Amino acid sequence: MTEVVGHERQRRLLAARPAQSLLFVGPEGVGRKAVAQWFARGLNCERGFPPCGTCASCRLEPHPDVRVVAPRLATKSGRAARRPQIHLEQIAPREGSDEESLLEWLQTSPRFKAKVAIVDDAHRLGEAAANALLKVLEEPPSYAYVVLIAPSREAVLPTLASRSLTIGFGPLPAEQLRALSGDEAALGYSEGAVGRLMAALADPAGLAEAEVAARDWLDALASGDPAALLVATERLRERAEGPFDPWTFVARDLATWPAASRRAALEALATVREDLEAYVSAELAYTRFAFAMRRIYAELRSGSPPPR
Repeated sequence: MTEVVGHERQRRLLAARPAQSLLFVGPEGVGRKAVAQWFARGLNCERGFPPCGTCASCRLEPHPDVRVVAPRLATKSGRAARRPQIHLEQIAPREGSDEESLLEWLQTSPRFKAKVAIVDDAHRLGEAAANALLKVLEEPPSYAYVVLIAPSREAVLPTLASRSLTIGFGPLPAEQLRALSGDEAALGYSEGAVGRLMAALADPAGLAEAEVAARDWLDALASGDPAALLVATERLRERAEGPFDPWTFVARDLATWPAASRRAALEALATVREDLEAYVSAELAYTRFAFAMRRIYAELRSGSPPPR
């Protein structure tokens, strides 16, 4: 059973079983999914909360009464999905599908006490899938709990959010993470998220490569050489598709910029992400970003404020 770090207030609330439909919101990697698993274990533990870790239910892995639904990362043709999504057949029965849907799974009684469905990245539910899930949230079986996980309440369809009790999660205090590790590079990358810390500790070489790519990109930006900037941007794009986000290191440098320039830079980065979700060519999206950043940086150096 995975050990949960922090979030004591949230866990005390959950131990009281406040609702059958819950919405966990907060940054990626802070422990929302780990707490959802802890909640599911506690509901089925012979001794209740906190889960003992030794009873028949707690020892099972994977647990038969816990189902995690997440966006599909690949298309039906096997290619990486540019915009991962939770599809209808993952939630409700669909003709021609040989996959047991979440609704079918919830219709059967639990092996222990409660069935818990964890919908990871619930903001990526397709409209049809969300509407199907809504029926469960409106009238869940007495033994069923549904935990939606999303970045924010606003990111989830209002019909789902309105029927769920929202529980917020934030970055963990530095002292809690420092108790897990003294690795300053990993701690800096974590930004209070235990998931990011664990990933960094597991692959320090990969983390260092992401940081080098970010530093090279910032050097190319400062050089004023458009060709060098495009090469560095391509390397940064390749790293961004890996386990570590080099933009974390870029954002750390942007924190020292004047407010107007920093805001313009973050808006340019947000545009890249929007373009990628709209299936714009990654090469084109990053090229636009590179030239937008070159303009912003030139204005910063000249003392002219970026255009609003």
